[in-house]
Amino acid sequence: MSDRQYELVYIITPDATDQQVAEVHEQVSGIVSRLGGRIDKTDNWGRRKLAYEIARRKEGIYVLEAITGSGELMKEIDRRLKVTDQIIRHLVVRVDEQQKVLDRVLAQRQADVARRRERRGLSPEAPGEAGTPVRRRDRDDDDDDQDDQEAEV
Repeated sequence: MSDRQYELVYIITPDATDQQVAEVHEQVSGIVSRLGGRIDKTDNWGRRKLAYEIARRKEGIYVLEAITGSGELMKEIDRRLKVTDQIIRHLVVRVDEQQKVLDRVLAQRQADVARRRERRGLSPEAPGEAGTPVRRRDRDDDDDDQDDQEAEV
């Protein structure tokens, strides 16, 4: 089974201590290690205002974790976080699928550009693709050049 990349964001009650936040992180990391995944990054965003009131709370401690693992791993994390009293909300998002879609769209666009350039009798690679940026002139630049020429006369 292939490993996939996920982002897990969970919100902990604002009255939780640093030790309680660490315990929730240890619980998540224990599940991840037991089921053969790995935590790539943990980012504690700290106490933030919630977009709307949840269970009479207006603030929460946000934590983001980037996890590589299987779908079964994420199901288990989801199940455990649902029953943890200190968690107000949590969200799991699969991020590698979005990257695949973006790569596919980019490749299709590049193929379309190459095909159009070949139809016009140009090389398939556009100028600037080799790493050198190409400055494009705007109409405003042309107008400025004409104004400069008129001023010289």
